[in-house]
Amino acid sequence: MAATETTTTQTPISPTKHTHHHSISLRLPLSEASAFDLEKAVCSHGLFMMAPNRWDPVSRTFHRPLRLSSSPSTSLPVSISQSPSSDVLEICVSGTDCLCTQDQEAILGQVRRMLRISEGDDRVVWEFHKLHDMAKKKGFGRIFRSPSLFEDMVKCMLLCNCTFSRTLAMAKALCALQVELKAGNFSEDFTPKTPHTKELKRKRAKQKRKSKTATKLETKFEKCIQEPTNDLREMTNDSNDHDDEVEIGDFPTADELAALDAEYLGVRCKLGYRAQRIVSLAQSVVRGDVQVKKMEELCNDSNMLSFYDTLYAQLLGIPGFGPFTCANVLMCLGYFHKIPADTETIRHLKSVHKINCTITTIEMEIVAIYGKYAPFQFLAYWFELWEYYEEAFGKTSDMAPSDYMRITATNMKTTKRKKTN
Repeated sequence: MAATETTTTQTPISPTKHTHHHSISLRLPLSEASAFDLEKAVCSHGLFMMAPNRWDPVSRTFHRPLRLSSSPSTSLPVSISQSPSSDVLEICVSGTDCLCTQDQEAILGQVRRMLRISEGDDRVVWEFHKLHDMAKKKGFGRIFRSPSLFEDMVKCMLLCNCTFSRTLAMAKALCALQVELKAGNFSEDFTPKTPHTKELKRKRAKQKRKSKTATKLETKFEKCIQEPTNDLREMTNDSNDHDDEVEIGDFPTADELAALDAEYLGVRCKLGYRAQRIVSLAQSVVRGDVQVKKMEELCNDSNMLSFYDTLYAQLLGIPGFGPFTCANVLMCLGYFHKIPADTETIRHLKSVHKINCTITTIEMEIVAIYGKYAPFQFLAYWFELWEYYEEAFGKTSDMAPSDYMRITATNMKTTKRKKTN
């Protein structure tokens, strides 16, 4: 199999200037053997819908800001596209007509990470396809992630114990705050635009069933969904309500969040108890207590599976990181032999495999169903789950931003009933 990264390294980076649009273009060669498809690589996990990401269903182009190596506090809007059957990604960087080699490589590195473009990633897809014919037929095998591990870690925290709409608002609010952090301006009166009905129902239910809701896990797939952004500007939905237009920036870095007061962050972005945990994580990263770079390096090792228990223990020691969050972060790092199990997994096994189980017995069922795909059990599970949702709601790559909110377990039941009738 050809090595994607080697090919990219050997190919000179020759940025094309677009003087009229104040942007330049970079090209990222792909391995012919990888059969890489941008749409399938992006639209493979709900993380691609979380701010500041945006997938354009019309042009089949992915947009988001990416950071420069020479100036980490600087982000530039980037769009990524691929012509049909092309073995090259076209990357347009706006807001500049000149990028040094260091910054070009930084942009390409973030693109590679998000889309899992490397020799190792190609090998994972190839080996998984040997075990899963249907995934091979449909070109499934790459799971979208963020351009940095820190962003993945924070977003995995945002997925826990809240409604779908709240997760959307928190991700958007953090990106809106980043604009002010960059400019040095702070606004205390910001309240994220969020549908309140479900949130109010959740709070009332929590008051009535504190003991039960304390242990109940929310559906995790739903909470991965986020409306797209238009470069550095985002609309809450596709309606004509322009009052919901909010300017957003890049996702905040550890340095940007570490200096914030947790109470202020919680009020500003409506993060609740997560604010203190996010600030604490950011400070730990800045101090070097949590070494994200070293974690990434271990996962690029050919013997990476031997480091799983060590990394899991390190993540479990971080405030706010329970087993589900740890497993999700490790999935983002490339560990696919563990399936993060929650109530959504229980629902899926019941709906698709007709198996009734509980959170205490689900591990045994997971082994029985997905063990044959080792060490890619998660990829097999996620392929099923993603197919199940797209069967009910349509292809995620074709969805308008306003449709993302429909992907919930409750709407799933309604949709299934309508199809049955």
